[in-house]
Amino acid sequence: MTKFCSLAFLLLFSWLVRAQSTAEIHTEFTQDSIKERQFLKQLGDGYFPTRYFDFDLRYLVKYNQYEALRTGLGGITNNTFSEKFRIDSYVVYGFKDHRFKYSIGAGFRIAEKTNTWLNFSYTDDLQETGSYPFLTDKRFFQLFEPRLLNISLFHKIISRTISLEYQLSPNILTETQLSVNDINPTYAYEFALDGNNYNTFDLSLAKIGVQWSPFSHFELAEKGVNQIKDGYPKFTFQYTKSFKDVFKGDFNFSNIEFKAIHQIQHKNESLSEITLISGIANGDVPLTHLYHAYPNNINKEKILRRFSVAGTSSFETMFFNEFFSDKFTTLQVKHALKPFNISKNYKPQLVLINRFAIGNMSNINRHQNITFGTLDKGYSESGLEINKLIFGFGLSFAYRYGAYHLPNFDDNVAVKFTFNLTL
Repeated sequence: MTKFCSLAFLLLFSWLVRAQSTAEIHTEFTQDSIKERQFLKQLGDGYFPTRYFDFDLRYLVKYNQYEALRTGLGGITNNTFSEKFRIDSYVVYGFKDHRFKYSIGAGFRIAEKTNTWLNFSYTDDLQETGSYPFLTDKRFFQLFEPRLLNISLFHKIISRTISLEYQLSPNILTETQLSVNDINPTYAYEFALDGNNYNTFDLSLAKIGVQWSPFSHFELAEKGVNQIKDGYPKFTFQYTKSFKDVFKGDFNFSNIEFKAIHQIQHKNESLSEITLISGIANGDVPLTHLYHAYPNNINKEKILRRFSVAGTSSFETMFFNEFFSDKFTTLQVKHALKPFNISKNYKPQLVLINRFAIGNMSNINRHQNITFGTLDKGYSESGLEINKLIFGFGLSFAYRYGAYHLPNFDDNVAVKFTFNLTL
């Protein structure tokens, strides 16, 4: 009986040891799997994480027409460093203009529940003329940025900024920003106003951005708000006011921008996306703070010489610097068909695209030494993409028609690569 009990005990002990080892292996595997998913998510957001500092992949390598190769390092401290204080910075060098650009900033969390941060920064860099980034947009990262390769119109900007990020409610994110900016266009531009011609100018700006996601679902967490479902439509509003004679500001003007994005997931695994963007600029607005429609066509004659990479939301047949507006609206409709199920790992996808833009420009004669048109007749293009043909690359075709159709057929056509890679 004693031997039987001893044998039973040994068997039970052996089973418990094996069970514990299996549980530990499973726990380690689960933890490793969670860490791997977190690591891939951070890479997808454009960060390479280390213990105290996350390197920002946006600054490693870029290329444009003004700087040529642009390379550098940047990043931000993470929660291991501090949950209440952060430092973010970058430094890059342009090999064509032989100039360093940099930014240094710091942020202080002043309320956890509303994820409220007070931020300060100093930046000396370039900005694309006619672009209109929204303050509250989520961080947007691409392995490379197709439009950037061919942009030639930049202005130098030295900006001193203070901003406040505030989660007004789980569905409403806001950011308010005050900045003093020194603007110096890199091209031969002058802004004619009241008998003066400005080739450099100072701007004192106040800006507020609001993003409303009424159909996204959130949950309150100990350290803020976590999104558990990404819902559509989403709405973004932004207002900017420039003050003359405040911190030596040269001009009075205002900008209002609005963006709405809606996605419809169909039962057959196809997806429709509608994007509406509109902007109005009033007052004495230099070209740097007016609007383009995100063109992405190189100013060259032959189709093959214009062959490049298509953007995600740009007008592929519209030439760079062809149009500027002080009031505009763009509408883009994409319909992605169900992926072709050729094999388990090979599923190319066809996307049908229609784009439309309309706009106008008041006091166009104020903008000297530069020639451009307006969009008052309405600009139209349609096309298609076949994505993920090989290694994330695909092909796109777009055709320009309507009021701005060009006499030479080749000039209305854009054929390009696409690139889609998800981690």
